[in-house]
Amino acid sequence: MRKLFLLVSSLFFGYETVAQDSTASTPGKFTFSGYMDTYYFGNFNNPSSQSNLGLNANGASNARAFDQRSGQFGIGLVQAKAIYTADKVDAVFDLAFGPFADLGNYGNNVALLGTPGSTALAIKQAYITFKATNKLTFTAGQFGTHIGYEVIDAPVNYNYSLSNLFNNGPFYHIGLKGQYAFSDRAYLMLGLVNNVDNIVDNNKKKGVIGQFFFSPVLGWNVYLNGIVSNEASQDVTGVPANNASYSLFDLTTTYQITEKFFLGLNAATGAQKGDYQNVGGPSTTKTWGGVAVYTNYAFTDKFGLGARYEVFDNKSNVRGLTDAAGNGASVNSITITGNITMADAHVLLKPELRIDSYSANKFEKGDGSLTPSQTTLGMAAIFKF
Repeated sequence: MRKLFLLVSSLFFGYETVAQDSTASTPGKFTFSGYMDTYYFGNFNNPSSQSNLGLNANGASNARAFDQRSGQFGIGLVQAKAIYTADKVDAVFDLAFGPFADLGNYGNNVALLGTPGSTALAIKQAYITFKATNKLTFTAGQFGTHIGYEVIDAPVNYNYSLSNLFNNGPFYHIGLKGQYAFSDRAYLMLGLVNNVDNIVDNNKKKGVIGQFFFSPVLGWNVYLNGIVSNEASQDVTGVPANNASYSLFDLTTTYQITEKFFLGLNAATGAQKGDYQNVGGPSTTKTWGGVAVYTNYAFTDKFGLGARYEVFDNKSNVRGLTDAAGNGASVNSITITGNITMADAHVLLKPELRIDSYSANKFEKGDGSLTPSQTTLGMAAIFKF
């Protein structure tokens, strides 16, 4: 997931207004941007449930994070974002609505999938960045995760459907982080956050996040990312019941080989121990991880073609990705996506073919039987401003 808080300024262009900042030497500036997306995917298995995802023993779907239905039209996410920038402070107000916003904030128990009257799920990001010096900044609030290659924002990712590495999180953090730039080609970020993907801290422990970025040569970017957290729920006395550790270490690297040819890679390994997500006891440690390779080529300034190949291993059954019986599984996925730019770059069309092959039966066919593989073909339309 290329870093959301770094990409904000380059993702969209928007209407700008000037607001006087009495604490800065120059006027502050507001920038408004946003997007919405809609999609249709057909499933060659022709499942009777119209599900892209496959069913486990409990009837739950867990093969894709967002584009969850086939054979019908769907909407994804509607975003409205305001960014305030001044000499000493930046602020981001990032609101999101729709099914993908709901799913991407699953840890927000106050309004999971739509509690009436709650607006908590509308907050995708809300943070303040204080520029202590031209090299040192501090950010506080809710911000998108630094982990991974892909982000929740459909216009940013080359592929429309999201990788299994993204699907297994984390999605966001709430806390405080500091970042120091050694140069324009290297920086270090460290921070303290609440629990993984959760609005409310479930114990008095804080997770530690970190990122080291460096650019060995022009066009080649490398991100080394990590998070370590105690995820144990506290008892009535306020003491965590057990040590339920969660750790994830991630490598993301991109290389613009030529003006038209791009290559990227994401590799991650995670471990969970103790009672976190019923791993199996205080002394039990289970691991998971995967690798995804990305490439795309711009044939013209309005048309490009990209591919993603991914291997994801959850045979220890510690994350959400399982086979139809609810057992841990591994999967190989190939995704080929076109990118068509229209209407002065306000509209993106993404035709996409995706093939998922599991290590065991996963997906439903039209006759009710199960198969380990699935092929979907469809199109997403995205409007951005």
